[in-house]
Amino acid sequence: MIDIKFLRENPDVVKENIKKKFQDRKLPLVDEVIELDKKRRENQAEADDIRAEKNKISKEIGALMAQGKKEEAEAVKAKVAESAKRLAELEALQPELDEKVRNIMLTIPNIIDPSVPIGKDDSENVEVQKYGDPVVPDFEIPYHTEIMEKLAGIDLDAARRVAGNGFYYLIGDVARLHSAVLSYARDFMIDKGFTYVIPPFMIRSDVVTGVMSFDEMDSMMYKIEGEDLFLIGTSEHSMIGRFKGEMIDEAELPLTLTSYSPCFRKEKGAHGLEERGVYRIHQFEKQEMIVVCKPEESMDWYDKMWSYTVELFRTLDIPVRTLECCSGDLADLKVKSVDVEAWSPRQKKYFEVGSCSNLGDAQARRLQIRIKGENGDKYLAHTLNNTVVAPPRMLIAFLENNLNEDGSVNIPEVLRPYMGGISKIEPKK
Repeated sequence: MIDIKFLRENPDVVKENIKKKFQDRKLPLVDEVIELDKKRRENQAEADDIRAEKNKISKEIGALMAQGKKEEAEAVKAKVAESAKRLAELEALQPELDEKVRNIMLTIPNIIDPSVPIGKDDSENVEVQKYGDPVVPDFEIPYHTEIMEKLAGIDLDAARRVAGNGFYYLIGDVARLHSAVLSYARDFMIDKGFTYVIPPFMIRSDVVTGVMSFDEMDSMMYKIEGEDLFLIGTSEHSMIGRFKGEMIDEAELPLTLTSYSPCFRKEKGAHGLEERGVYRIHQFEKQEMIVVCKPEESMDWYDKMWSYTVELFRTLDIPVRTLECCSGDLADLKVKSVDVEAWSPRQKKYFEVGSCSNLGDAQARRLQIRIKGENGDKYLAHTLNNTVVAPPRMLIAFLENNLNEDGSVNIPEVLRPYMGGISKIEPKK
């Protein structure tokens, strides 16, 4: 959410930003919220004037009564009563105007960074750099569920009977590999100086609206019936919510945190052939990284964060590339975002395994996360988030890139301590 004062003073900049995000339907909202904000401020100013006049007149009544001028005092009281009626009307209107302004401001997209490429959707995202040499072996790579089945590591049929489509049972060595990847990612981030956190897996509605756009909320979040609670779609939601309403001492920054959580997502809409199996599912686990920092440091942290994900994937012998998200592919709160994509030797192309985002002060403004400077100044923090790893999707890349012709899967050296020292997973008869 952008600053209403900025919008008021720079309506053309806000409108141009909306056009860059190809959301022209939102252009009328700029003029609408300016008019509502004007009414709100006028309403507040009139109420403040009445209160000031009321205080002044109350003193006059006291003085008149002290002088024995009861009739004059009663006349002034009648005037006060009339003012009180008008004040009550203004006070009743103020929350309504505040809510209308806030609701519109929540739908107007954040100002994107000037470096963001302009494009309508993810088909116009821009490749930044490749890391590692993508290899296509001289034997056929099966679909990832077939690889897992040969390792006796997955049961989708039972999951469908128990929970429906979009769920899975991971079994044996594949389940152990899943946990090993998460444990390795946790320790990898701790070694980078991040503090490990396990957050709540449910959050209240005021936190949901603080961390994400309405479109994201509708397409992602599961609501707990009868309670003001939602299942998190990523630990970023509860991690950022932790600082709601907080005043953070500048000396404590940056806050660098890495969090584990299960994630729950509706995943609305039909998906293609490549998104069956465990690619797009309703439940998965993820290791995330979160940074809360001073505004002038956020772009430096943005570059550090995605580079950590690239580094981790390369230690697991997985080639990756970074893809700059274009303006139309950015969620409304994001200033800048880059996807990390892993190489699929089966598809002979890259696919998304993580995303790093700088949200500027958008989440901090919604949740009132402020910083107190050494000189006493108070200002909004910047927040960033990035996927470290998100199995089982990440497992697809791992299995394809470490598969041998006989169906066995190599375990990179860095992962072996988490796999009981084994160097290979063998197919099961």
